[in-house]
Amino acid sequence: MSPFNNFIDHTLLKATATKNDIIQLCEEAKQYNFFSVCVNSSYVSLAKDTLKNSNVKVCTVIGFPLGAMSTAAKVAEASDALKNGADEIDMVINIGLLKSKDFDGVWKDIEAVKQIMPNNILKVILETCYLEEIEIIKASELAVQSGADFIKTSTGFGTEGATKNDIKLMKSVCQKCIKIKASGGIRDTKTALEYINMGVDRLGTSSGIAIVTGTAASNSNY
Repeated sequence: MSPFNNFIDHTLLKATATKNDIIQLCEEAKQYNFFSVCVNSSYVSLAKDTLKNSNVKVCTVIGFPLGAMSTAAKVAEASDALKNGADEIDMVINIGLLKSKDFDGVWKDIEAVKQIMPNNILKVILETCYLEEIEIIKASELAVQSGADFIKTSTGFGTEGATKNDIKLMKSVCQKCIKIKASGGIRDTKTALEYINMGVDRLGTSSGIAIVTGTAASNSNY
């Protein structure tokens, strides 16, 4: 087994993903013993059923990819996903509220989702490509304050994915109190290893097979 397997959230979030695509994703995750699959919330129950009798977990995204919907909408989507079998949830931070310096609004948005899932993993997506350095630091602090389990760099749908500088800034805040997920643009073994060596705990990627096999990956945002 590759040392990377248990770091990978095997991801398919394209709008065009079909049921058969999701089933294939799950079968690949079982074959390569990835930590989880990450799918849009409408496919949680299908993924859960396909992965039964395996150790692969189901992760889904909430408020994706903009993060700009209401807190009530995020809570409702998260609640439905948990009911359908999601083990972990990756929610997008409200970027506009952060840039408005409405920090109470940001942390209450995160906290409201975490409150309905005290026993499940919540990852907060910062979408670092849209943030200045001081905003990455502040967003990381707010996620910690709100009880999140991870901070995550990117949706893969923004202008850029994870960067090493993003990780350094996030680590400067979180130390050991919260974990970090790097996502967006991680397509090969070398890049994956660089992030793991920086202390990243999880990798969100659609190139998991290429990473664990050392082969070339297709050109994908995620």
